[in-house]
Amino acid sequence: MRARQGLRDLLRGLRRIEPASGDLRAPLADSELLLRVLCHEFRTPISTLTSLTRALADEHRELTGADRRAITELCRDQAVHLQSLLRDAAAGTGALAPAPQPEPTVPLADILREAAALVPADRRRVRATRLAGSCPVPASRIRQVLVNLVENALRHGPPQGQVGLYATLRGSGLSVLVTDEGRVDDALLVALRCPAPAVGMSGLGLWIVRRLLAVDGGALRAHRLRPRGVALEVLLPAARPAR
Repeated sequence: MRARQGLRDLLRGLRRIEPASGDLRAPLADSELLLRVLCHEFRTPISTLTSLTRALADEHRELTGADRRAITELCRDQAVHLQSLLRDAAAGTGALAPAPQPEPTVPLADILREAAALVPADRRRVRATRLAGSCPVPASRIRQVLVNLVENALRHGPPQGQVGLYATLRGSGLSVLVTDEGRVDDALLVALRCPAPAVGMSGLGLWIVRRLLAVDGGALRAHRLRPRGVALEVLLPAARPAR
């Protein structure tokens, strides 16, 4: 159930059309948007499983034991997520009506390890402070968020560019940066501002990320990096690790 919960949380609001107010938690869409969201969410686990299985089969890519464990765990979670999407698509939106159960939490470090497994080791940069890595986060929602952002970085950044994941506590919140060596362009800024996604698939992934973060009172911001690059910053209220 944990991989399914994030999609349920996202789609429970897609019930009726209301004027956009800029509040991402407001219901925004109709059945056409529901179909687009489902299509996008099918694409992510399929492309993730493709890249992960390719990495496992690549005899020229050296994988550590930790890499193989992370890839196996993410393959499992994405396969479960894909199966749940198929069930929801077959059942229709009525399957999304029950109130969700509390989202299981895991240490952020577990999610970072899985998301980082998507990036070849020679292009990967991952750093997290001890306290940030220990913070409990909603397992399926934050997994979907970080996998979507890492997939975006791989898709839109330079083919051999570096992709980074960095986590720290900032004030009373948790900050996770996903970086690549691309650039902040107008399409990205529009996708981060619009309360509803444009027609088609452009910007839909970032809208989904923003909706998922809004469930937990979080937000998504973009930063230009020097001398080049872009960082998408996930901001969440920090639940301190148990002592």
